[in-house]
Parts: sequence; C-alpha cells; structure tokens
Amino acid sequence: MTEPTHETAFEQLSGGPQPGLLAELFEFLKQNKKWWMLPILIAMGLCGLLVVLAGSSMAPFIYTLF
Repeated sequence: MTEPTHETAFEQLSGGPQPGLLAELFEFLKQNKKWWMLPILIAMGLCGLLVVLAGSSMAPFIYTLF
C-alpha cells in the first residue's frame, strides 16, 4: 500500500516540488556561465558565518585566529 503524498496546491499545479535555494543558485550559475560569481558568494558566506559565530560561545576561539 502506498502512502498518499501531501502536496500543496502550488506543487500540484507546478508539476512537483520546487528546488532548494542552493540548487537554484547552482543552476543559475551553470546556465548563465557566471562561474566568476562563485568565489564572491563563498567569501560572503564565510563572512556571514563569522558574524554569526562571533555572537555565540565560539567567539573566543574565533578571535584567536586574528
């Protein structure tokens, strides 16, 4: 016996579940040949991670790196 799927009305109309943010970003980079944006996005992500971790209990360990 198969279990019923619990799709929203939007997913039923669109033909299935939508891809995630990272999958959609990767597809954009691939289709538009914007590979030069990848290092910029990685650097921005690392800076954002540093900001988030600076406000946590990991702050003393992060500050020793600088």
